[in-house]
Amino acid sequence: MWIRLIAGLVLSAVGVLWIAQGAGAAKGSMMSGHPAYAGLGAVVLIIGLFLLFTAWRTSRGKRNTP
Repeated sequence: MWIRLIAGLVLSAVGVLWIAQGAGAAKGSMMSGHPAYAGLGAVVLIIGLFLLFTAWRTSRGKRNTP
């Protein structure tokens, strides 16, 4: 569960950063202003959110079982 949680947090943060760079909101990188990186960031963000959701569901299920 902890690995999924940490991986989900890291991937979500990287995805948001890549979206910002691809959209041109975050400057100072070769990725800035290239829309392909915004699309890739969206995919990474979705994977990160999925991992966070599964980690949350797993921890919630363990607390409810006697």
